[in-house]
Amino acid sequence: MSDLRTPALTAAALAAVLGSALLGAVTPAQAGDKAMAKEKCYGVAMAGKNDCAAGPGTSCAGTSKSDHQANAWKYVAAGTCTKTASKTSPTGKGQLAAFEATMPAKAM
Repeated sequence: MSDLRTPALTAAALAAVLGSALLGAVTPAQAGDKAMAKEKCYGVAMAGKNDCAAGPGTSCAGTSKSDHQANAWKYVAAGTCTKTASKTSPTGKGQLAAFEATMPAKAM
């Protein structure tokens, strides 16, 4: 009986290996599409978490000095920037360009 199982097990193992190879071939292409669907969003990065520079006070990635710094940007999914909260933005949301920060009102 073991002679009958061997071809079936071999075929199943071969199918699993080929299926994994095909799945792996698709994944990088999908990842590339997702990586391309990003936009720079100003005023949403936390201190030290910006992706790169945009003016005085930042020189590149990770150099923003404060949360929601107006001249520091972070990559976000395309179409989400102006929906993301920003405590320093005039609209209260992220901006697609650097802006002059407004200071949030202090609670009393």
